[in-house]
Amino acid sequence: MNKPFHFKQFTVHQDRCAMKIGTDGVLLGAWSSLEHQPFSILDIGAGTGILSLMLAQRSQAEIIDAIEIDDEAYEQCVDNFEQSPWGDRLFCYHASLDEFTEEIEDTYDLIISNPPFYSENYKTDNQQRDLARFQDAMPFDHLLNSASKLLSENGVFSVVIPHQEEKHFIELASKVALYPNNILHVKGTPDSEIKRSLIDFSFKKSTINTSELIIETSRHNYTEAYKKLTKDFYLKM
Repeated sequence: MNKPFHFKQFTVHQDRCAMKIGTDGVLLGAWSSLEHQPFSILDIGAGTGILSLMLAQRSQAEIIDAIEIDDEAYEQCVDNFEQSPWGDRLFCYHASLDEFTEEIEDTYDLIISNPPFYSENYKTDNQQRDLARFQDAMPFDHLLNSASKLLSENGVFSVVIPHQEEKHFIELASKVALYPNNILHVKGTPDSEIKRSLIDFSFKKSTINTSELIIETSRHNYTEAYKKLTKDFYLKM
């Protein structure tokens, strides 16, 4: 799991990050809406920097900032940015979300986050991994409150969460005037339950466009929809 992950246009080193490259992040980076052509993008809880790198490939955004609180992950993210083709557009801040929100006066046209979301009551012996995986490191209401302050008037906030948290997350978002516009429900196979919800929020109330994505029909037999979404990134798609 510590090997570098090679995508079509960039490589992500992940040996110093608790959270490795996973389907959640790749789906979010490929799915998030760029229809409003963001000039500035913010990646909250960057980890390896995968989301920022994917959006640098997909967009013409001139400013792509990332925030990472963990020391090792921050240094790895910076290295991944510097080794990518878009190093001049990518910048990582070593800060907590609180610090960043208080200090930054600018707003962003797109904010993206694959937040920690294991709220279960157990912890492992690996504090770094726990920080990356558990919701108490970045509670949802805290994430949404900061996103609402950092998002531009016509901006989009894009996030991936466990499907069972969707209703609660949308309720929390409404308290800071963020409303869902697009929702993608992700299932591993046709017969499995919905596992993840990918949601685009904005300050505008609109009819919610809900769709479903199935990843594979059987082991390693990926659906055409999944291949279409990820083909610009995965080497074998």
